[in-house]
Amino acid sequence: MMIIDKKLLNTLSAKAVNSVRKRMNYNFHPTPDDPLQRMLNVLNPGSYVQPHKHESPDKREAFIILSGRLLVILFDKDGHIEEHCTLDHSKGIYGIEIPPGTYHTIVALEANTCVYEVKDGPYSPDDDKHFAPWAPAEGMIPESANYLNHLLDKTKKATLS
Repeated sequence: MMIIDKKLLNTLSAKAVNSVRKRMNYNFHPTPDDPLQRMLNVLNPGSYVQPHKHESPDKREAFIILSGRLLVILFDKDGHIEEHCTLDHSKGIYGIEIPPGTYHTIVALEANTCVYEVKDGPYSPDDDKHFAPWAPAEGMIPESANYLNHLLDKTKKATLS
C-alpha cells in the first residue's frame, strides 16, 4: 500500500524548495517501463516547465491538486494560449486531463503546490516530451524567467481569481 500523507508531502516540499528547478517529484511507479506513470510533483513559484506535448506515442496526462494552486495552460501549435485554468481546492477545481498531442505547461502559484500526476507510460527520455520550439528551454536564463512572467501576465485574471 502506498499512502500519500502530510509527512510525505512535507519531505517532498523540503526537497523541492532546495532544488535548483524549484520542484521535485516522487514516483509511485516502480520502473520507467510501467504502463501507467504515477507521481507526486511539488512545485514552487518560479519553477519553469517548458511547454511540451506528449505524442508519438500519444499519452494522456492528468493532474489532481493536493495542496496549493496550479495554473495549467494549453497552447495551439504556434504558442498562442488556447485555454487555461487554475487548480484550486477553495474554488472547487480539483483536476484536469490533458489530451495527447496538446502543448501545455504548469505553473505553481503558491509555495509547495503539490499535484498527483498520472500519465500513460512507458517513460522514455527520447520520446516522452516534445518541447515547444517557440518557448525557451529550461535553464535558459533570463529567457525562461521572462517567458514565465509573460505567461503569468497573459493569464493574470486566472491567477488572481
